[in-house]
Amino acid sequence: MEITKIVVTGGPCAGKSTALSRIQEEFTQLGYTVLFVPETATELINGGVAPWTCGTSDEFQKFLIQLQIEKEKVFLSAAATMSTDKVLIVCDRGMLDNKAYMTEQGFNNTLMELGLNEVEVRDNYDAVFHLVTAADGAEDFYTTANNTARTETPEEARTLDCKLLSSWTGHPHLRVIDNSTSFENKIKRLIIEIASFLGEPEPLEIERKFLIEYPDITWLEQADNCQRIEIIQTYLKSNPNEEVRVRQRGMDGNYIYVKTIKRKVTDLKRIEIEKRLSKDEYLTLLMEADTEKRQIRKTRYCLMFNNQYFEIDVYPFWNDKAILEIELSDENSEVKFPEQIKIIKEVTDDENYKNASLAKIK
Repeated sequence: MEITKIVVTGGPCAGKSTALSRIQEEFTQLGYTVLFVPETATELINGGVAPWTCGTSDEFQKFLIQLQIEKEKVFLSAAATMSTDKVLIVCDRGMLDNKAYMTEQGFNNTLMELGLNEVEVRDNYDAVFHLVTAADGAEDFYTTANNTARTETPEEARTLDCKLLSSWTGHPHLRVIDNSTSFENKIKRLIIEIASFLGEPEPLEIERKFLIEYPDITWLEQADNCQRIEIIQTYLKSNPNEEVRVRQRGMDGNYIYVKTIKRKVTDLKRIEIEKRLSKDEYLTLLMEADTEKRQIRKTRYCLMFNNQYFEIDVYPFWNDKAILEIELSDENSEVKFPEQIKIIKEVTDDENYKNASLAKIK
């Protein structure tokens, strides 16, 4: 059985209700048992538990996170009992959405009280899909009439949308669905992104890679839409047609562990299969390390810009350059870079700049 847990989030009036209905329809047809974890905030507010009825807003958010945790546990346990090969658990918002409604100190205190850390909370989900509020790019369609728990003005909706996106920045599989097309096509783009992540019909990764000048680290670390991640990547013994690696990923001593297998399809497309590991499984697989390759240690800056998700890798052995990557759902998508990023050249097809090549012991 494969159980995948994703989050569908976004600003007010972004189309989540329609999206969830379409996800049910489309992925049931693809053979998935689709389960939905309802939006916890709306449940609580409609039940009389709200930021304005609790002692403080931060206390309300703590109650919300507690209930979200228990709900997700129940859905995962229930999924494990089902007679099916593929289960897709769709969370109508995830636990990190709460960060957008809290002060940084309040959020950190809540995590501490509950014995959680931000990396575990964020990367507890396999993928995150953010639908941009209609108040940003489709203002004529913005309304609060279809949700009694929603009270935001268009300006407040745009601000909240940015905060929500910033909260999830740093997740390894974050995708943004904006309002650049009709609403129908917006929902279709979401379905395509989810299908691509799930590997339907096969897990294809379209990736472009650029060599850039050494970035302004101060700018990156101060940007609201950027998150620093520490990565240690170890390559395992494998056959010539594939690349197998294990990765420790996180920050401030809190990590998740992932095994990745990549098989090349074309210069731009590869089959990519990922599996979450326990710490013990990760440590065991390190015994299968390819001794002809060194561990790659790098600091990754996950930057959301213009609804595109960039990953900037800074290596300890370079002080004049770095690598920028972006994953696309369409080979013909235009990439728009922040003005602070200076491109040296594209190296998508250059074997010398692949991590596997950088890891080779010369």
